[in-house]
Amino acid sequence: MTRRRRSRLTTFQAGLIGLIVLIVFVYFGFTKFANPFASPYTVHAVFANANQLRPGSLVRIAGVNVGKVQSVSALPDCKTAPHPCSEADVTMTIDNSGLPIHRDATFAIRPRIFLEGNFFVDVHPGSPSAPVAPDGFTFPVQQGVEPVQFDQVLTSLQSDTRHNLQILLQQYGTAVKQGGPAYNASIQYWLPAYEYSAIVNHDALGIQPHDLSNWIAQGGTVSAALNQNPQALQNLVSDFNTTAAAFAREQANLQNAVRNLPATLRVAIPAFNALNAAFPPLRTLARALIPGVQSTTPMVNASLPFLNQLRLLMQPSELQGLSADLRVTIPALTQLTRESVPFLRDQVRPASSCVANEIYPWTQLTVPDPHFNSSNGFPNRKVYVEGVDYLPGLAGESRNFDANGPYIRVAMSGGGTLTYTLANSMFGQAVAPLEGEQPMLPPGDKRPPLMENVPCETQPAIKDLSTPTGGAPQQVGPFSNAKMP
Repeated sequence: MTRRRRSRLTTFQAGLIGLIVLIVFVYFGFTKFANPFASPYTVHAVFANANQLRPGSLVRIAGVNVGKVQSVSALPDCKTAPHPCSEADVTMTIDNSGLPIHRDATFAIRPRIFLEGNFFVDVHPGSPSAPVAPDGFTFPVQQGVEPVQFDQVLTSLQSDTRHNLQILLQQYGTAVKQGGPAYNASIQYWLPAYEYSAIVNHDALGIQPHDLSNWIAQGGTVSAALNQNPQALQNLVSDFNTTAAAFAREQANLQNAVRNLPATLRVAIPAFNALNAAFPPLRTLARALIPGVQSTTPMVNASLPFLNQLRLLMQPSELQGLSADLRVTIPALTQLTRESVPFLRDQVRPASSCVANEIYPWTQLTVPDPHFNSSNGFPNRKVYVEGVDYLPGLAGESRNFDANGPYIRVAMSGGGTLTYTLANSMFGQAVAPLEGEQPMLPPGDKRPPLMENVPCETQPAIKDLSTPTGGAPQQVGPFSNAKMP
């Protein structure tokens, strides 16, 4: 029985196998055993403007590279839009180190530093409570932010635009200043205007048949008469400037006439009431004359069916009854207008003035601090930003915790071995000597007086939030020897 000789690897085969094993080992070492056949995590972000973003641009989270831009393409709607469209769809691949990406994530195109050049995509992964965005998810344009270029700022601040805006504001202020008193003085005369305008509108509905048709017919006659002499109509329009100039020359007399108009109306109203009382007999006479008018005008006879339907519409059960029902609301509206004037004058206007002239300028100030500024990572921000900047921290400090307890803890006592006087009957402790304090306490530890009876809009505006820096508080020794309230 012959024994088969076992085949042995040649030197070339052994070297080839060793080289392949070495390449595989190096690959998995650099990629941290990533699957080379797995498809990368891809997302799409829509930007209003791609801003010179190119394929291969980096994608970063908190300054760390987590992916690259694969492609930048225009939206399908932009290709068929009649107007210029700059919206772009940016496709990015994200490494495992940058996951997860949540649905409320935001993407911002940022310029890289001078030596790097180009732009990169700064990703904020979103809140942990939001759902995770799946592979291939498209983030809308509302969650993309593109940088503002310097030429866009200069284009919005052209010299002619600024000059026109200044003229507009100056003329608007002049109009409000000069016309405001006249407008306020006219408010007291609105009640008669509302009341008698309602009466006129009610009477314009018509009482007898053919009232509207007669008005339309006579209006056509007037229009035809105006059309017979176009030159005269043109002269009327051309000479309107002359008429306006005549009124301007007599502006003093015109002002006196307008001033005396309320007194004239007070005298004329009783006369109008007496005239209104004479209308019933006049209506009876007009009703008796209607058959004669109908027989003399064929056009009126042709309009009778229409007028009959219109009369049915104006009967008390239809629009006329509705107008009569609404008439009783006019005094209530008048009373509302009269009572709204003091409210707008004494409450709304002072509150608006306080917000516009006192509160808003204060919120635009910054707190200058020589110890905490942009040089050491604390840039100055406006009051309205810093005033609420602490709220997210307070809202989340009791929610986030680990095995040791909440992230933020408050020490109730035992803060250090050095005790300092903070205010009257108040003390504080520190583990190291204090070098100074800012801001300094007011003289006598007293707060500024609160003048509750002085209008806000008359208070001096706060234009500066600078405070002096003082020395360290007085050290009183160990906390156990300090007298507490």
